[in-house]
Amino acid sequence: MAYEGWIAACEEEDIEEEDVIRFDYEERTFAIYRSAKNKYFATDGFCTHEKFHLADGLVMGNHIECPKHNGRFDYTTGEAKRAPVCQALKTYPLKQESGHIWIRIN
Repeated sequence: MAYEGWIAACEEEDIEEEDVIRFDYEERTFAIYRSAKNKYFATDGFCTHEKFHLADGLVMGNHIECPKHNGRFDYTTGEAKRAPVCQALKTYPLKQESGHIWIRIN
């Protein structure tokens, strides 16, 4: 099933519990997260501090830690939580249906 304005990002099973994967679409990079409660979230894929891939970072609870300088974001809201990051991540709406993850990136 396709949704107008939504992009098929991955399958639910592609992401381990409490983990993150990278999703590239039209020269943009996103990060898709799976929480301990099997909820899914999406943000921009690069740290706002030095543009490192967040999918290479460490997920802890509802935070993603940048692999370069250990700055942290709350991936559920995009909020910057620990220096050196000070600019929030953009977040994106997600849908789950029949094992598929869809993202709206407009």
